[in-house]
Amino acid sequence: MLIRRENPGDEAAVAAVTTAAFAKPGSPLPAETTLLDELRKDEGWLPRLSLVATDSPGGDILGHVVCTRGRVGSTPVLGLGPLSVHPDHQLRGVGSALMHAVLGAADALDEPLAGLLGSPAFYRRFGFRPAADFGILAPDPAWGEFFQIRPLAACPAVLRGPFHYAAPFSRL
Repeated sequence: MLIRRENPGDEAAVAAVTTAAFAKPGSPLPAETTLLDELRKDEGWLPRLSLVATDSPGGDILGHVVCTRGRVGSTPVLGLGPLSVHPDHQLRGVGSALMHAVLGAADALDEPLAGLLGSPAFYRRFGFRPAADFGILAPDPAWGEFFQIRPLAACPAVLRGPFHYAAPFSRL
């Protein structure tokens, strides 16, 4: 498996993986697929943090992860997600490899933290903890422990307040 930046021309393959990963019976197009299209048009899109997993150099895309520009109060931070792995490749370490790669890249870019909405059982292994532990408020209080934060090396000692994703997230 190879992790690399998403390249121009990968959009259709990434959309296909995202659609397969989040497909629900009776739902033609998952919200995550539409969200990716909208994020790509938004000023919060960060191409350096849109990564794909492939089966070989130039091979099929197995998974995708992206971080976009968010903020806590007025401080720029990252909103992580969606993370997508094609169902044929789930439970084989693709999602974990993408997470390690995107968090390492974000850390190398001196980003302060990443926030996401997801399963605590999965994301805890990557250092995520409930946002409330850090004094950071979820965009929706009903998300509770599912809204999580992972501080990175450049995180200021005190960073508190409401978390805001890139604008397309608020249109879901």
